[in-house]
Amino acid sequence: MTCQGCKNGAAFSSTFTMAFQPIMDTRRGEIFAHEALVRGADGSGAGSVLSLVDPDNRYAFDQQCRVRAIELAAHLFPRSNMPHLSINFMPNAVYEPRACIRQTLETARRTDFPLDRIIFEFTEVEKLDTAHLLNILRSYREIGFKTAIDDFGAGYSGLNLLTRFQPDLVKLDMDLIRGIDTDAVKQVVVRRTLDMLRDLGVTAVCEGVETAGELQVLTELGVDLIQGYYIARPTFEGLSPVSPALAA
Repeated sequence: MTCQGCKNGAAFSSTFTMAFQPIMDTRRGEIFAHEALVRGADGSGAGSVLSLVDPDNRYAFDQQCRVRAIELAAHLFPRSNMPHLSINFMPNAVYEPRACIRQTLETARRTDFPLDRIIFEFTEVEKLDTAHLLNILRSYREIGFKTAIDDFGAGYSGLNLLTRFQPDLVKLDMDLIRGIDTDAVKQVVVRRTLDMLRDLGVTAVCEGVETAGELQVLTELGVDLIQGYYIARPTFEGLSPVSPALAA
């Protein structure tokens, strides 16, 4: 089985690598996952790499991101109580889910990285073909991966998508989290969103947490999974130590 990207896609010739930022389970006092974030080979930001992605090479870029993230994680992650690896993927770079996943599966097998520790997250901001996206998400779940919606609340069709597919995780958009400790309206919106996700059996992640006040309010709202600079900044080709006050 081959797909359009395998046959016709251009190569992505620029070299890049990954930084990792932890997602903390504050209730357990341990790392739940590390998100792989693309970086230039010289440590430059994601924009320097993403600016080179176009419709012709995005398939190759998406594939290389998965391989690089898994290879680094297999080298860096502890084997006992292994955290999850969260990989961003481009739904528009996936032509046929089970064909396009072969290189990912081969990399996981080669590095002995467990499939049930891989989370594939996509950004809801990008307008997508819903039927195509649902096919990807359902295929990934059948294979054994976890799935996540990133930037929930900032995009086109998050609520409609939730009526048709419930991912394992939903990451609330950081604009909802920023300054939530001093914004009563944001507290109401986030509280109701969390109630909805719990009813659907979906785990919430709050990203963009930068202050102790934001963390306190989210903890009071019952959020366990937190990501942001208050927890730890991304580390280039390494794992970030979390704040000593948050570690068990």
